[in-house]
Amino acid sequence: MEIVQMPLGPLGTNCYIVSNDEKECLIVDPGGDSRQLTDYLTERHLKPVAIVLTHAHFDHIGAVDDVRDQFNIPVYVHKEEADWLSDPQLNGSAFFQMGSVAARRAERMIDTGERKVGSFWFEVRHTPGHSPGSVSLVFLEEGFVIAGDALFQRGIGRTDLPGGDMNTLLNSIKKQLFTLPEDLKVYPGHGPSTTIGEEKRENPFAGM
Repeated sequence: MEIVQMPLGPLGTNCYIVSNDEKECLIVDPGGDSRQLTDYLTERHLKPVAIVLTHAHFDHIGAVDDVRDQFNIPVYVHKEEADWLSDPQLNGSAFFQMGSVAARRAERMIDTGERKVGSFWFEVRHTPGHSPGSVSLVFLEEGFVIAGDALFQRGIGRTDLPGGDMNTLLNSIKKQLFTLPEDLKVYPGHGPSTTIGEEKRENPFAGM
């Protein structure tokens, strides 16, 4: 299995393309620049099976409609944010000077536990705090977790947008992420990758 990090959109949000030997792939958080993303997928003959959202903030959903329409694939989001894709007040775009962002509702809700999407198996962990429906996607055997905006290298997600709460986020990190193996690689929604162990030791929020 291969994972490719592709910063997209006005905030350089990390989109992740997780692919297997059969050229099937999952697209996680397509935040914008749909042409760049679709060209990459087409040039490499990848076959997307779904879009999975770690959460539905505007900088993670900007290319959702273009990509799902081009490849005719479903979008997955946590039920807590089922209404967020189409609502700029909820997805946060109404609070920034970059124009309103909206997409159609997701076709499917994603819940916690072991999940299979296409031929991909992974664990969904609910990690609210940055937003109420934030999830982290754990690929344990492959050695990585896609953590969205819950946990960054030496930082954590902001909590001042609708539904954000600092105590909830710190609890999510402690109970849902820091309980994972220390050598597990963390792919965040923004910035470089890290590991669970590094963040337990070095993240200034780890002891809060």
